[in-house]
Amino acid sequence: MKAYPNVKINLGLSILRKRPDGYHDIETLFVPYHGLRDELEIEVCGGPGDRISLEGGGWDPQSDLSMKAVKLLRRDFDFPPVEVRLRKHAPAGAGLGGGSSDAAFALRMLNDMFSLGLGDASLAAYAAELGSDCPFFIYNRPMTGEGRGEILSDYALDLEDWRIEIRIPEGVHVSTRDAYSRVVPRECEPGGRMPLREALALPVERWRDALVNDFEPSVFALWPQVEAEKRRFYEEGAVYASMSGSGSSVFGIFRR
Repeated sequence: MKAYPNVKINLGLSILRKRPDGYHDIETLFVPYHGLRDELEIEVCGGPGDRISLEGGGWDPQSDLSMKAVKLLRRDFDFPPVEVRLRKHAPAGAGLGGGSSDAAFALRMLNDMFSLGLGDASLAAYAAELGSDCPFFIYNRPMTGEGRGEILSDYALDLEDWRIEIRIPEGVHVSTRDAYSRVVPRECEPGGRMPLREALALPVERWRDALVNDFEPSVFALWPQVEAEKRRFYEEGAVYASMSGSGSSVFGIFRR
């Protein structure tokens, strides 16, 4: 079975507070982006155990989230050994959720291959054990994310009249853990800003001053080339530009 896991962008990303468990409560809108996809293939293999081959990753294949997805389901289900073949196109450390997408797609593929009988809610629960962004990719449609990002709600979003373009500054890899360590939660800031849903309800042309990614100030301070990409989008006529997730990718929204 073969699939093409897509990435996501974040429209707005509010870091609300740090939690006792060390994570942060956030609020964001996840939007699937199909212009950048990995290639994932899973087949039954004849060997004594699961295998994985990874092209374009640059890390230990056994630590890849797609392989962790196999091991997670094997905890509760008995199915034949599989071989996972993953070809990476979505870069790590870009805030696009490529690894999370691979894991979610692997869960869904295994569920279909071996008729495990898991519905979306059950698959999302497994996905949440692998990463905060993973559950979104089980549904793979515009959804608000709260809590760590795993509490999802459908959101009606119409961007048919708009074109989205993503750019990733060369040589910039932003660690999500490091980005969170430098961000200032909103509850620590004086005054208030427009709530996410209120900002999203505005016309796209008004998002520029209302829809904010709270990671930007700290990431821009360390990586000015990321801020430069955002500025370049506006110079080229984008009506809205933002960093996605904790960076380093930046996207621009243009009228078609």
